[in-house]
Amino acid sequence: MNELLYTLLVTATIYHADPKQTDSTPFITASNKIIDSINPAKHRWIAVSRDLESLGFTFGACVYIEGISEELDGEWEVQDRMNKRWKKRIDLLVNKDRMCCKWDNIKLTLLK
Repeated sequence: MNELLYTLLVTATIYHADPKQTDSTPFITASNKIIDSINPAKHRWIAVSRDLESLGFTFGACVYIEGISEELDGEWEVQDRMNKRWKKRIDLLVNKDRMCCKWDNIKLTLLK
């Protein structure tokens, strides 16, 4: 694992590349990355609430997530931004077959 830079506790949720959950361009992230429409989860990309950006959780940043599940814990990359109403929150991009979930007090670590 990479060197740790910063750790905090956040609420984690999941999202799908779907206009009902994103905007009119669901397969393009806020960082202009193109999401694989067949298997979005393969990217291991997350969206972050805007308040986390000032802490270094910006596009391209690698993070380590702990406290969700064996499948979802691990390294992810920030490639999207959440609606401005959210604070201390991350959204994990997953495939549509995964049911919606919410987890509190998830350990989010910024990696170098």
